[in-house]
Parts: sequence; C-alpha cells; structure tokens
Amino acid sequence: MEFWEKAMDGLEMNTLFSNIYKNKTVLITGHTGFKGSWISLWLKKLGAKVVGYSLPAPTDPSHFELLNLDIVSILGDIRDKKKLVQTFTDYKPDIVFHLAAQTLVRYSYKNPIETFETNVMGTINILEACRHTPSVKAVVIVTSDKCYENKEWIWGYRENDPMGGHDPYSTSKGCAELVTGSYRSSFFNPDEYKKSHNTLIASCRAGNVLGGGDWAEDRIIPDVMRAVSKNEKVIIRNPHAIRPWQHVLESLSGYLSVGQKLLEGKKEVAEAWNFGPVNEDYIEVEKVVNHIKSHWNKVQYEIQINPTNFHEANILKLDYSKAYTKLKWKPVWHGSKTFEMTTMWYRMFYEKNTILSSSDLDTFINDARKKNIE
Repeated sequence: MEFWEKAMDGLEMNTLFSNIYKNKTVLITGHTGFKGSWISLWLKKLGAKVVGYSLPAPTDPSHFELLNLDIVSILGDIRDKKKLVQTFTDYKPDIVFHLAAQTLVRYSYKNPIETFETNVMGTINILEACRHTPSVKAVVIVTSDKCYENKEWIWGYRENDPMGGHDPYSTSKGCAELVTGSYRSSFFNPDEYKKSHNTLIASCRAGNVLGGGDWAEDRIIPDVMRAVSKNEKVIIRNPHAIRPWQHVLESLSGYLSVGQKLLEGKKEVAEAWNFGPVNEDYIEVEKVVNHIKSHWNKVQYEIQINPTNFHEANILKLDYSKAYTKLKWKPVWHGSKTFEMTTMWYRMFYEKNTILSSSDLDTFINDARKKNIE
C-alpha cells in the first residue's frame, strides 16, 4: 500500500508546472528561512536539483532543519558577493528563486543599515551573479506586499502602483523592486530576449503568509504558538490591523507558476506579480487569533496597545487580478482552512512531535485539483 501511495504521489507531482522543474538545478537564496524551507520541500518533490544559499537557520526550532531535506545547503550571506558568485559558478543554476532578506518591520527600525544592505544590495548581488552566469534562464525575485506606497486605503494595490514605504523594511522592498525593474530594462529586456541575452526576470509580491514551521519574532502566529508552548498568554499589540492572510503554499504556488512560464520562454511573464487572498480573508489580527483559538483551546491572549510603538500599517490589500487573468492563478485555501491547517501543524508538532509539512503539501495539491485550479 505504501509503495502505491508513493507511486501515485510521484505521478501527481509529475503533472505539476508541466514537469518543468524535474532535473533542473534550482538555486534558492534564503532556503533556511520559513518560505525558503517550504519551497525547497516542494521543489525537491518536483524532482529538482535544489541548491540553497543562506545564512544559518534563523530560529530554533527551525523548519528547514526539521525537514532534513537531501539538498545542497551552502551557508553564506548574500552581501558576500565573492562567495555568492562562486556558488553560481560551481552549480550553474537554471533558475534562481531569491527569497533571502531581512523580513521584519520592527527589526528594520532598530537595524536600518543592515536592512538596506541585505534587501537592496543583496538583491543587486543576486542580479549581478545571474547576469554573469550563462546557465541562468529565469530569475524570480521575491519582495513583499509592503513594497507599495501605502495610502491606507480599502482597495488592493496593483502591480503598477507606486513603490514606497514608511519604515526601513517597506522602503527597502520598494527599492528591491525598482532595482529589479532597472536590471530587467537594462540587461534582461524582454524585447531583447534570445537576441542579446537568454534570461527572463520577474518579481513577486505576496501577503502575510501563514503555515507550520514559522518561529520568527514579531509575527502573530509564531508569537501565539510560542506562548502556547510555554502555557503563557500572547500579547497582541495591534489587534485591529488588517492584513492579506494566506497560507505559505498559496504564494509559493504563484512563484513556481511564474518560474515555469519564465523557463518556457514566455517573455510576457517577465514583470511584477501580486499573489493575495480573496477579499473575505482580509481580517483583523484579533480575529485571526480567535480563529486559531477555535482549533486549539490552549490559546490565550491579552491586548496591550503601546502608543509609543513604531509605526505599522493598519490596512494593506493586494489585487491579484493580473495573476488570475494571465496565469490562471487563484487561492486554493480560504481563511478558515488556512487557519485550521496552520494550527494543526503546530499542535501536532508540540503534542505529537510530528511534522505535517509533506502531507500538508499533498493536501493542498489535491484540493487545488478538486477545484480545477491549475
């Protein structure tokens, strides 16, 4: 029975993304982080030769270390241009997914120089390495929904809205988008594809991703789960903030879809893309915590609003109409399912020492098929 289940699992994976990733060398920066570990798992199941380049796992526990994936894992800083270029030279990737970043808003206030060096110069180093590596045919630069100039309005931002940012993190992500656009126009112009170069570049912006295995600081789900593990109340500092909540696999499915199209030489995809949830999944932080609590009654919280806290946006929405129309992409799991799957991952980890990541991925793929989502 187990043999046939694995065989069917392999057949399912072979039909995803036109099987484009099988035997491709895929370089992932930030593979030891939350998103990076999940996309490493998915690409490994797709049959890719995964090469990761990142700082050591940023948290303990670490999702990446728990997965124990059979991939090439190189510990390095994207600000270390020499080591980065050597990695490209040694492994000759076909496609690059750039996820390495300083990802926290409040940390960026305390460490603005590090944030800009990592998120702006780090992205430039990646693009330079790609520019001088002939094997690279596709590049997906992952930034953030916070790259937009946030006017705190109720409409979702579109890909052609202005870049901006109040805090250093948001501004650095806006800068990374501008840098990516500059390199695309100057060195990887789609109009010159197959003439003066053979590389297509896109950037991707996603919402607030949830899912098992995230233990980063200053994120609501990890904060909740850490508190539960210690039988403590979690402190909610911004209960009415509205965010685009989505499972991590939603955004990764978008990144992989973009990567597929780039590898297929579809130069019209070499631009910016939003991947966000349906409108009903833009809800307040306190409501998210109560959703989690409904699946794990050990969750307890306390609201402590500190007026001296650094500025954080109160509302932020993404419009994914472009991805829906041109990529046929749309969310698989809506909010209630996302919160359930996320909570059960942590609950099984803390109560049973079980890692559900692989089975969660299989469930996500099966649910997408049931809904006829490509």
